[in-house]
Amino acid sequence: MKRTPGKNSNGLIAALDVGSSKVCCFIAEADGTKHPRVIGIGQQASHGVKAGSIIDMEAAESAIRSAVYAAEEMASETVHEVAVNLSGGYPASRQIRVEIPIAGQEVGELDLRRALEEGQQATCGRVDPAAAPQLIHSIPVGFTLDGNRGIRNPRGMIGDLLGVDMHLVTARSSAVRNLSTCVERCHLDVGGFVVSPYASGLSVLVEDEMELGVTLVDMGGGTTTIAVFLEGQVIFTDSIPVGGNHVTSDIARGLSTTRQQAERLKTLYGHAMAAEVDDREMIEVLPVGEEESGATQQIARSYLTGIIQPRLEETFELVRSHLEASGLSKLAGRRVVLTGGACQLPGVRDLAALVLDKQVRLGRPLRIQGLAEATSGPAFATCSGLIAYAIAANLPAATETRTKRGEPGGLMGRLGHWFREHL
Repeated sequence: MKRTPGKNSNGLIAALDVGSSKVCCFIAEADGTKHPRVIGIGQQASHGVKAGSIIDMEAAESAIRSAVYAAEEMASETVHEVAVNLSGGYPASRQIRVEIPIAGQEVGELDLRRALEEGQQATCGRVDPAAAPQLIHSIPVGFTLDGNRGIRNPRGMIGDLLGVDMHLVTARSSAVRNLSTCVERCHLDVGGFVVSPYASGLSVLVEDEMELGVTLVDMGGGTTTIAVFLEGQVIFTDSIPVGGNHVTSDIARGLSTTRQQAERLKTLYGHAMAAEVDDREMIEVLPVGEEESGATQQIARSYLTGIIQPRLEETFELVRSHLEASGLSKLAGRRVVLTGGACQLPGVRDLAALVLDKQVRLGRPLRIQGLAEATSGPAFATCSGLIAYAIAANLPAATETRTKRGEPGGLMGRLGHWFREHL
């Protein structure tokens, strides 16, 4: 018997996006299609979270409770299990290849299980026991049979040597446990973790992009995460600890104003690329510590752009360097999809195209219904993707992927479900 991660006893699916700038909860009902309908939405300013990781358990717990409660009130339902995103813990992405002999026989379930066991042994041999990373995803990227590549489902085929390439995504166990414990302190069970760029990709990418090759860049408040999709599967993920909050901090320091005022200036007047008219347009800035409106200072809008643009250029330079270091820059094609709240700043798309030298578009949730206009933008791509993942995934009914309450599941236990999740 199998269950859906985040699915509750009332048949509803709940997703929880714990970010550095906001905490968001969606409650959706599935009607047998791949396009679930959202019936409850809750959003709360994030506290106690930095770069996707918990730094204050009580503050984060309060934000999660408020977001989930608001979604439950809107849906007039109660949820007990949620699918949760993961952007902290320095997620690491790598691929392993396993080959087993099948002596000219037809490929069956036992052969796939044998390949899995070989993959478990190979994985355990490469893991540092002291680091004890948590396996988040184990995805079969492709199969080979007697050296023939491009096989998606080898069941029923005949050959001598069966191979499988698996994409593994791991994260620091401490970060996963802290997030899991924080969610469970809100009297919620974690149905499954999904790395943020994978979830966002499931939400905003079209099938042709996933098939031909695309890079998904999710620009959040505390982190910018990357996912490369090819032939319908995610083949690489990465995380950069730089996001929209860093732009806000730069503005606050550069203009000597509060973070609240800096966020307001960024939202109202911010632009990622300089324009000639910026020198003639003046904006008012209230210095930190001043309370009277008469104490405001006037600066040219170009000065604000001069603070924002270098940070965003640095972010995209880091994205490019991480892609080049992975060796997948060419496989990812010439297309980039930007999503996340920080990508909504005017000019970001043009700047990304200039730095990355690729075609760029902004991605919004595609595979979910019932979203209000205010929650259908790029900032809610991850939460929408968690719902999409929950609909598509099939996991065992028992909590095999976790051990004791609050403890992450074992590496081999998580790896043991790869073929049931994706085949």
